[in-house]
Amino acid sequence: MGRHIYTYDTTLRDGEQCEGVTLSLEDKLAIVRRLDEFGIDFIEGGFPASNPKDVAFFRNVAAMDLRHAQIAAFGSTCKKGVAAAEDAGLADLLACGAPVVTIVGKTWDAQVERALQTTLDENLRMIADSVAYLAAAGRRVVFDAEHFFDGYKANPDYALACIGAALEAGAASVDLCETNGGALPFEVEEIVAAAAVAFPDASFGIHCHNDSGCAVANTLAAVRGGASQVQGTVNGIGERVGNADLLTVIADLELKMGDVCVGERSLAQLTSVSQYVAELCNMSVSAHHPYTGASAFAHKGGLHASAIARFPEAYEHVRPDAVGNANRMLVSELAGKASLLQKAAFLGFDLEAAGIDVQAVLDGIKEREAAGFTYEVADGSLALLLMRHLGLYEPSFTLESFRVIVDDREDTGALAKDALSEATVKIHVGKERFVATGESTGPVGALDAALRLAIAPSYPQVAALELTDYKVRLLDESQGTDAITRVTITTTNGRDTWGSVGVSENVIEASWNALVDSLEYGLYRARQQ
Repeated sequence: MGRHIYTYDTTLRDGEQCEGVTLSLEDKLAIVRRLDEFGIDFIEGGFPASNPKDVAFFRNVAAMDLRHAQIAAFGSTCKKGVAAAEDAGLADLLACGAPVVTIVGKTWDAQVERALQTTLDENLRMIADSVAYLAAAGRRVVFDAEHFFDGYKANPDYALACIGAALEAGAASVDLCETNGGALPFEVEEIVAAAAVAFPDASFGIHCHNDSGCAVANTLAAVRGGASQVQGTVNGIGERVGNADLLTVIADLELKMGDVCVGERSLAQLTSVSQYVAELCNMSVSAHHPYTGASAFAHKGGLHASAIARFPEAYEHVRPDAVGNANRMLVSELAGKASLLQKAAFLGFDLEAAGIDVQAVLDGIKEREAAGFTYEVADGSLALLLMRHLGLYEPSFTLESFRVIVDDREDTGALAKDALSEATVKIHVGKERFVATGESTGPVGALDAALRLAIAPSYPQVAALELTDYKVRLLDESQGTDAITRVTITTTNGRDTWGSVGVSENVIEASWNALVDSLEYGLYRARQQ
């Protein structure tokens, strides 16, 4: 077994600096609880006294019964010309009560002289005085060596002197910060190794940004160079293009490098942790995100899918369940029989046992995809299509007609948002006819409301089905407003999620078809359960 590599999460501080991310107090406390359960060693909470929310955070988190993680407060060294004992920022760090205090200090001589506008000696005094003051107060002090890699390249002796000042003053660890994200892995490994040689008894961490696309690789290189603590954020969110994704780093360290961060049992929670934090940040995890994305173990090519059944290691670098994910077979024009059979089995259908001509089904799917349909993100529509081939499909309702009216009652110009849509649907459930009218700001919302009103007496289960996403794509933009339109809808029943698709030259008709598939499949699942 390899070394234990300590994990330091800065989602609540550096991650919240990501454009578009704002976390409430409740969000931050919920993330702390989830990361503690996951097994993160240190969780950085933010800047004490920088705003009322962070003041409340440190007050509330102190009352939490954390099982594993230690909370860190973040700040800066004392100001130039000010003794640490008289610095208001350091006083706030102590007052918040966090057991760990992380302070950032300059290590690049140009930054000291141009940004701080002070002398190199005064910067060393600021580092040493701040660390000694906080350590004497009983805090575990982490020194964030800002711009260390740029500083080392410009003046290695001074960059190392800054580290030495922090360590001699009592810093428990020094985190080397690749602040502007411009270094490459071979540089990071070489420089971290040099620091480790200069201070063989010190504990080093690494903090990387992703501006050159190397944050995860740089973090792993730093561990090879001697770092024993890794900093990052969940899903890699952060300022500019983000930080190192701590979850990817953890998976790489444990599954590729043989080190231990959270352990095998917690590692199986990786995907759920990724999705949980993304939801609280009001973001989505990229489908192609390493380890935790929905497509991380998705197979589309026919040869790939066929090989997966016999030799999964050929196209899956780790077992999906090791990180709490699962493989998926995508059915598309690139798919072969193996893809379709496995996807059908995932959906609960055994095509071979039913005596179905699998090639004919596949050819039909490819024809529909050539016409604009896509089943990669439309499991609901695909399942209904397979049910038709199997003779299992019985429509819950049939359409007589629908009509949509958009009424813009007050024209206030191009930015007006006062339009109202009204939809009327006439449908049949068995031998009964239902007519219902629904209203919404948009035509699809109005159709959804009307259809639900019409079928709710017969199918009360529809109340549990919620549309969570709606996308429109023009398939031939050269045709302008006459282009064929593809609509995809995502629906959930609170436990599972599925997609549906509709295609038409009329965007409302395409939306209706996708909407019907989404509800039909939801009702089918409700009956099965």
